[in-house]
Amino acid sequence: MLAQLSPHEAYRRIDFDARVQGANPAELVHLCYEHLIGALGTAIHASSLGDNTLKSRSLTRALTAITALQLGVSGESGIAGALRQLYDGARREILDAATRFDPGKLETVRRDFEEIGRALREG
Repeated sequence: MLAQLSPHEAYRRIDFDARVQGANPAELVHLCYEHLIGALGTAIHASSLGDNTLKSRSLTRALTAITALQLGVSGESGIAGALRQLYDGARREILDAATRFDPGKLETVRRDFEEIGRALREG
């Protein structure tokens, strides 16, 4: 399977898999945030280049990350509800981008997750 990928993509997948295997739950959340932020950035960049294949792959990676984050939310506390709402909104924006690509909206989602990720690392 890795033989079909570019060297950069193959390395990224191997690095990601290795980080996942050695991660605790908090590190997995950080990893999903990184993955989501990077995928959205790549989708925006690919769109500016007119590379629809890379844009589509990147949106798929972003959906994978947001799905993992959604699956990781447990409980019924206020924080869990807020996270579900955040993740649902991000998922809708990413899905909408598949048919009506709006780099401004995706950049807003990307910045939001950058800020949250930074706060989680510092807190």
